[in-house]
Amino acid sequence: MPTGKTTKPASVPFRAAAYLQADDIPGFLSEALYDGDHRALPLALRTVADVLGMTTLAERTGLSRETLYRTLSDKGNPRLDTLAAILSAFGLCIAVTPFPARGKRRSKPTRAAA
Repeated sequence: MPTGKTTKPASVPFRAAAYLQADDIPGFLSEALYDGDHRALPLALRTVADVLGMTTLAERTGLSRETLYRTLSDKGNPRLDTLAAILSAFGLCIAVTPFPARGKRRSKPTRAAA
């Protein structure tokens, strides 16, 4: 006879890295940077690092696993050379492009001539 209680299966944490393929990584990182929130990049890089695995990433970058974990932690602040090394491990590089049009931007005020 049923007791009236049902057991729910245990939930599992969502891991974006489980759904990313190597071909998705450039677009994933671009989207993380698109809105201009600097906090999104370390999170996106941690996710991308999980795709490859920290040991393999350490081998490809020449950085220690400890350095990578520290750099990609919530309190991490990747240096430009570390960021370049991580991106290079995925066959990517840093590039500078103009922002896409997002509506009319205010121009800086000009000083009036005296």
